[in-house]
Amino acid sequence: MTLLRFIHAADLHLDSPFKGLRAEAPEYVADALYKATFEAYDNIVDLCVSQKVDALLVAGDIYDSADRSLRAQRRFVDGLEKLHASGIRSFVCHGNHDPLDGWEARLAYPPSCHRFAAAFQVVPVFESDPGRAVVHGISYPRRAVTNNLVRRLGSVDRGPFSIGLLHTNAINDRGHAPYAPCSLDDLRRCGIDYWALGHVHTRQVLHEQAPTVVYPGNPQGRHAGEAGSRGVYRVEVDDDGHVDLQFRPVDKVRWERLSVDIGAFGTEQELIDTLHDGMERVADTADSRSVIVRATLQGMGEIHRFLRRPNASTDLVEQINEAVAGRSPFVWLERIEDRTRLPFDRKARLAGADFLAEVLRAADQAKGQPARLERLRDGLVDLYEHRGLRRHLTALDDAELAGFIDEAEMLAVTLLDELDEDTA
Repeated sequence: MTLLRFIHAADLHLDSPFKGLRAEAPEYVADALYKATFEAYDNIVDLCVSQKVDALLVAGDIYDSADRSLRAQRRFVDGLEKLHASGIRSFVCHGNHDPLDGWEARLAYPPSCHRFAAAFQVVPVFESDPGRAVVHGISYPRRAVTNNLVRRLGSVDRGPFSIGLLHTNAINDRGHAPYAPCSLDDLRRCGIDYWALGHVHTRQVLHEQAPTVVYPGNPQGRHAGEAGSRGVYRVEVDDDGHVDLQFRPVDKVRWERLSVDIGAFGTEQELIDTLHDGMERVADTADSRSVIVRATLQGMGEIHRFLRRPNASTDLVEQINEAVAGRSPFVWLERIEDRTRLPFDRKARLAGADFLAEVLRAADQAKGQPARLERLRDGLVDLYEHRGLRRHLTALDDAELAGFIDEAEMLAVTLLDELDEDTA
C-alpha cells in the first residue's frame, strides 16, 4: 500500500534573466529562454496533478534573487492555487537566492501551502491524519547562512514518516557556495526518513534508504554547465517506509555539450560536416525539447591552423546555425570552444637544444617539484586576496596547477609556431 506520494523539486530560479545569452541569441532562442523557467514550473504543477500526488515540496531558491520580480511571484502562487484546487498540498522553504528578508509582494497564498520560517517547524502532510507523515523545514532568514542548520534540528521522534526540507550544501560542492553546510553523517543521525534537499543543481541521490537523501537538481538548465535532462523526483513511500524514486524531466530548453576531435580531419569541410551531424544527433536525442549546444574542439591536427585564423570559430558557428535553422524544436549552437593543438611530437622536441626544448623542460620541472608548484601558488596570492574576486575562487590543488602549466606550455608552442611562420 502507498503511504505517501509527493514531488520533490528545488532551485526553480523563476525569471532567471539569462542576461548575456539572451543578448547574443536570435529572437526565437531568446524568447524560449525568457519563458523556460516558468514553463518548467508549469510542467511540475501539471505533473503533480496528473500523478495525483499528495504534496509538492520545493527545497529553496524559488526565485533567482532576493529582489524577486512580481511576475515570478505571481506565477509561483498561480501554480500553488492550481495544486490547491486539485487537493494537493505544498511545502516550501527559502534558500540563499530567495531569503525571507527579500522583497515580497503581498499576495494571497492558498491555505494548503505551508512556507517554513527561520526556525525549524514540523507540519503534518495530511491535516486529517497528522500521525501519517510530517515535514520538518526551515528557511534562510537572509542570503548568507553559513552555520549548520541540521544540528539545530537535533533528533526527531520516531513515528510518522518524516521528511526534512532544507536548502544546503551537503557535499562540499565547489560549484556552489557553502551555505548551511552539513555532512551526510549529520543528515543520517537526525532520524529523518527522507531528506528533500536543494542548492546543488546536479541531481544526485546521496543515500538510497533509511534515510533517503536526494538533490533533484534544478528543473531548467541555465547554462552549459547545467547540461542534460533537468527535472524533479516523484517519490512514493509504502507502508513499510520503503522509498521509490523516479526522476521525471520537466525542462523546456535543454543544454548539451558536443565534443569533436580534429585529429582525423584533413579539410575544413570534414569539420563542418562533423559539427552539423553532431548537432542533428543531439537534437534527435533531446526528448522533443529545444536544445542549446556548446561545442568543444580538441585534439591535435592541421585544422588547428585554420581555427587560429581571425573569426574562424565565429564563422563556423554562423554556418552551422544557418544549416539547422529550420528545425522545430530548435537546435542552436551557442559557442565553439577551441582546445585544439598543433601536431606536436613533444618527446622529439624535448630532446632538442633550442628555446622550445628549454620551455618544455622547465614545465616538467615545475610540475615535478612541490616547491616550484608552491611558488606558483604564491604568485596567485594577490588574486585570492582581492576583495571582489576572492569569494568566487577556491584553492587550487597540485593537479589543477599542473593543468595550468600544460596550458601555458601549449600556448608557448603555438606562439613559437606563429613566429616561425612569420619569419619563414
